[in-house]
Amino acid sequence: MIDHDRLFKELIATFFLEFLELFFPQVIAYLEPDSLKFLDKEVFTDVTAGEQYEADLVVQIRFRQQETFFLVHIENQSYPQADFGRRMFRYFARLFEKHALPVYPIVVFSYDTPRTPQPNIYRVEFPDKTVLEFNYGVVQLNQLNWRDFLQQENPVASALMAKMNIAPSERPRVKSECLRLLATLRLDPARMKMISGFVDTYLKLNAAEKEIFQTEIAKFEPVKQEVVMEIVTSWQLEGRQEGKLELVMRLLNRKVGTLTPELEERIRQLSTTQLEDLAEALLDFTNVGDLVAWLNGLEE
Repeated sequence: MIDHDRLFKELIATFFLEFLELFFPQVIAYLEPDSLKFLDKEVFTDVTAGEQYEADLVVQIRFRQQETFFLVHIENQSYPQADFGRRMFRYFARLFEKHALPVYPIVVFSYDTPRTPQPNIYRVEFPDKTVLEFNYGVVQLNQLNWRDFLQQENPVASALMAKMNIAPSERPRVKSECLRLLATLRLDPARMKMISGFVDTYLKLNAAEKEIFQTEIAKFEPVKQEVVMEIVTSWQLEGRQEGKLELVMRLLNRKVGTLTPELEERIRQLSTTQLEDLAEALLDFTNVGDLVAWLNGLEE
């Protein structure tokens, strides 16, 4: 299962200003970039529904050339939900009450279907009066055309094109264009890996699509082609590592029984060479103690 909320939260938190620059440039105009402060997890209890909700991302920012602050609340919604505007208003009201600061609310609708345009207003109305009209910013990815972002030298555009309105036949080209755009950005290896991993998660290609993808990459100018091929090679190496890890885990479960989460985590930290050594050694294991002794031996 894909942890959509974690992926989007990680992306937007890492490239927060770039996200605003891409979709809400008007906000960039009046914030002080050096004043960003990510607030701790905000959890709200809905007593009537018997559920708890956690706000995805809340950032405190100072108004430019002022001493006053405001909050930006960004919520990723990876599945359709009835009356979502009410939930956004509830977040707004509780954040406003707790922090006594103005709140700029934004929702990113990241699901593939339906493609019906989503509202950006929540109202409380009577026949004779509108008591409340709450407005929030909306980024509905399945309403956006990926071609409109090809020339945006922005890391968020490079990642989110993978979740925009894409025809099935366009998937290989969109993946190649995401990486072409990424290759134009001067990012450190960690941030580049984050974006390329995001793209690969949402645009897994079949064998036929991979051939088209390779053809598209071959059209790039040499410098960009080299960067993109390095990314593709890293995906292949990671895939092999994951395959070896899966095999070792299955064999261990058969030889010594179900592993504790702590042992699983220790095994996941092993290098490729160590996994290969463990695959050979586990043939002689008779119980979980043998596994623990082998792992402890690596630390001596």
